[in-house]
Amino acid sequence: MTQDEAFTVLTMGKSAFLTGPAGTGKTYVLNRYIRWLRERGVEPAVTASTGIAATHLHGQTIHSWSGIGVKDYFGAYDIDKLEQNEKLFKRFSSTKVLVIDEVSMLSGNTLSLVDQSIRTVLRTAEPFGGMQVVLCGDFFQLPPVVRSGGDANFAFQGAAWHSLQLCVCYMERQYRQSDETLLALLSAIREGTVSAELNDALLARTASPAPDDIPHLYTHNVDVDRQNIERLAALPGGFRTFEMQTKGAKKYIELLRRGVLAPEALQLKEGAAVMFVKNHMHGKYVNGTLGVVRGFSPMGDPEVETRDGRVIVAEPEAWAFEDGGKVRAEVTQVPLRLAWAITVHKSQGMTLDAARMDLTKAFVPGQGYVALSRVRTLEGLFLDGVNDLAYARHPAVAEADAHLRANTQAVMRRLEMTPQERLAELGQEFMDRIGGHAPDPGKGDGAPRRKESTQAVTLRLLREDRTLEEVAEERGRTLGTIISHLEQLKRSGELSAEDIARVRPHDESYDAVLQEVHAAFAKTNGAALTPVFKRLKGAYTFDELRLARLFMEGE
Repeated sequence: MTQDEAFTVLTMGKSAFLTGPAGTGKTYVLNRYIRWLRERGVEPAVTASTGIAATHLHGQTIHSWSGIGVKDYFGAYDIDKLEQNEKLFKRFSSTKVLVIDEVSMLSGNTLSLVDQSIRTVLRTAEPFGGMQVVLCGDFFQLPPVVRSGGDANFAFQGAAWHSLQLCVCYMERQYRQSDETLLALLSAIREGTVSAELNDALLARTASPAPDDIPHLYTHNVDVDRQNIERLAALPGGFRTFEMQTKGAKKYIELLRRGVLAPEALQLKEGAAVMFVKNHMHGKYVNGTLGVVRGFSPMGDPEVETRDGRVIVAEPEAWAFEDGGKVRAEVTQVPLRLAWAITVHKSQGMTLDAARMDLTKAFVPGQGYVALSRVRTLEGLFLDGVNDLAYARHPAVAEADAHLRANTQAVMRRLEMTPQERLAELGQEFMDRIGGHAPDPGKGDGAPRRKESTQAVTLRLLREDRTLEEVAEERGRTLGTIISHLEQLKRSGELSAEDIARVRPHDESYDAVLQEVHAAFAKTNGAALTPVFKRLKGAYTFDELRLARLFMEGE
C-alpha cells in the first residue's frame, strides 16, 4: 500500500493499523493525518507506548492519557474510581480520534485495559467509546517489555485489538535504505529466510575498521554509559555544561524528561562525537544526524561539523507536552547527546548515516532488526559481531504478519472498487460525525507545504505591538521559547535594532539589571549562561539572562 492510500483510509474515519518495515514512512503518514485533522478543527489524542516515541509526536504515553498508569488489571476499587473520574470523562468525551504510536511495544493486556478504561468512564459498550483508533508500529521491531520474564504478549493478541476491526495499511516502499543487499537482508529477517550468502555479506562488515566519530550501538545500557564517559574524559580541555530548562506542571515535566533523548545536563568538549536528537523544522538536521563538536559560537552554543562537512550551530530547542491542544509543559535543551555509544532501544526511530554495532549480546527478537535497519547502506554499517538471536523473529509475529498482509490486500481492493466521489463523501460524513469543519484558506489535504516559520510568526506578532508575554500566551509557548526565537532571528539578521528596542523593558530599574548582568558576562569571558547564573548566585532566571544577553548583543 502507498502512503497516499493509507492516508485516504484514515480520512474515511476507519480505525486502522499503519505498519510496514522500518523506513517506509509510517510516522510521516501519521503526522500528515494529525495535521489534516487539526486543519479541520479536530484535536486528536496523540499518544505512544513509550515516552521517547510520545515526545517525537509532542504527545504523551497511552498509560498516562488513559489513566491506567502501571496497572496490569482493574479491581472493583479501580473501576469505582474510574467511574467517578471527571477529568477522564471530559478527556474521553471530547476525543474523537485516538492515536497510539509504537504499538508493537504495547501488550495485548495493556491495550485491553485502555479500552476498558474508556468504556468504563463513558459507560458504553462500544469499543474505545466509538473513537477512531489509529495504531502505528511494526511488530518485527522491539516487543513489549514483560516484567515477569515470561513470553511477550503482543497487542494483536488482545481482545481489544480484534474488537476494533482494523483496516491494515501495510506500507512496503522504502524511503530510508537504498542498498539492495541491506534491503534483502532486512526482508529475509522478516521472512525468517536469512541465507548463508546474506549472512556472509553482513559478516564481511566486521573486517572494515570503523570511523572514530560514529555511534556504537549496544544492546545494554552499561556498555553505552561506560564508553561515552570514558571517551569524553579522554579529550583535552574543559567541559561545557548545558542545563535543561523546564516550565509547566511537575508531573508533565517528568514525563517529558523521560521521553526526551537530550540529557538534563549535557556535558561537551571540543572533539566530542554527538548526535542530534530532534528533527529540525527546516531540515538542517534530523533525529540521528551525526557530527563532531568543532567549537562554540559567540553565544556559547555548540558548533557541530556533520559527516557531510556542514557546520551547524546547535541552538537550544523546545520539547512540549500537549494535552487537549494546550501546552502543559515544556523543556528546552541543546538537541544533542554524546554519540560514541547509544542503546539499540533508544535508536528506534532514528536514521543514521553510519553506525558501529555489537549484536553479540542481542537478547530479544527484533533487536537485531532494529539495529540493522537504522543505517541506509551496508557501507555505513560496521559490525563487531552478531549472535543467532539477532536474526530472530517471534513466531507469533511471523504468523500474524500473513494475516496483516491479507487484510491490507482486502482494503486495497475495496479502495480500487470505490469511486473517488464516494471516498470524498465518506470523508465528509466522517468530518460531520466528529464535528470537523472545512480547512482554513490555503490549507489542504495535509500534504507537505511551505509555511511561515515559527520564528517568523513570533516576529510578526511582536511587530503588531504585542509584549513578549502576550506572544507567548497567544502561541501557547513558554516565554523561554519566545526568547529563543528572538535569539535565532538575531543570528540570522532578521531582528532589527527597532525590534530589539520594541521588546526591551524601559523602566529605570531594568537598566540596573542590565548593567549587573552584562558585567557578569564580561567577567566570565563568554556568552554562556551557566557561568553567569552561578556568578550571580541564581539572582536571575535563565530566561532573564538570555533576554539581557540579547540586549547586550544589540548595543
